[in-house]
Amino acid sequence: MTTPTQKLSDAGVSIWLDDLSRQRLTSGNLQELIDTKNVVGVTTNPTIFAAALADGESYREQVAELAKAGASVDDAVFRITTDDVRDACDLFTPIAQATQGVDGRVSIEVDPRLAQDADATSAMAQKLSQTIDRPNALIKIPATEKGLSSIAATIAEGISVNVTLIFSLDRYRGVINAYMQGLEEALENGKDLSTIHSVASFFVSRVDTEIDKRLDAVGTDEAKALKGKAGLANARLAYQVYEEQLETERWKRLAAAGANPQRPLWASTGVKDPSLPDTLYVSELVAPNTVNTMPEKTLDATYDHAEITGDTVTGTYQQATDVLNAVAEQGISYEEVVDQLETEGLKKFDKSWDELLATVRTALDEAR
Repeated sequence: MTTPTQKLSDAGVSIWLDDLSRQRLTSGNLQELIDTKNVVGVTTNPTIFAAALADGESYREQVAELAKAGASVDDAVFRITTDDVRDACDLFTPIAQATQGVDGRVSIEVDPRLAQDADATSAMAQKLSQTIDRPNALIKIPATEKGLSSIAATIAEGISVNVTLIFSLDRYRGVINAYMQGLEEALENGKDLSTIHSVASFFVSRVDTEIDKRLDAVGTDEAKALKGKAGLANARLAYQVYEEQLETERWKRLAAAGANPQRPLWASTGVKDPSLPDTLYVSELVAPNTVNTMPEKTLDATYDHAEITGDTVTGTYQQATDVLNAVAEQGISYEEVVDQLETEGLKKFDKSWDELLATVRTALDEAR
């Protein structure tokens, strides 16, 4: 019997696990998910590493070595996280080779404290890439306004990028422009464009969480009828933007030079509202050449009972536009929501990074 995760893969959706820990690597759990649930990549973020290191048994030996060597907290975090990502890259190498680098990808984020400093972000992206030293690593850069120039600069150096924290359609257009600008510079610099890959991580459930809260505050039947719809509508319109840019002359010139499309990636796909189906942001966002990065709970639910019926995105654009227009008619500002979500997203990453540093600081102190 074909599993729902296999059906998803067959429909052109790459399944990436939104989690990584040393325990997953050493226990064989990650390999098992590759073998049984069609997982072909991994994404990480500061929150994921903070959780992994809080359960510190797997890291005890390395922490002791770092403590003995007198490593600073920042250096220890850098060493530990890049080691995990390098090992995960090695695990996914066969998939990367079989897909010409499209999948088999492992993402690691630049220090989120640098998000508003373009030059420092670009420098950290290069350092991460050189340290991990694997062609299937993806460096995550947040899609802040200042981040756009870092994205272009990093791509221009031939480094593959996962652009994260995208909420708005306008910012997504800016991300696409930054990717193409980076590719154009890479081409001028004599880089092989076929080796450069990128995904654009469009966040889904957080849009519903914020807009639904505002719809509840409006309180009318019309408002409540729109709950759980804005996140999907926003993502579907992002896919329309993706399709449109593939038809531009600018893109066609880059594609002729060997460039790979920057695939849309659906992030924040764990359903926050218990009244909604737990596979909503999987089964309703099926489209060719996309990635869905899932927390394990969502992956398990998808494998167990998701109904995958083929493409659920193409051709829904008018309906999606109608949903966002109806939300606006309830007095809810799209621009205000997406700006707030970006600000909150950066704060969450900063908080998680602080927790990560605190966890490692405590572990180093104990080891000393």
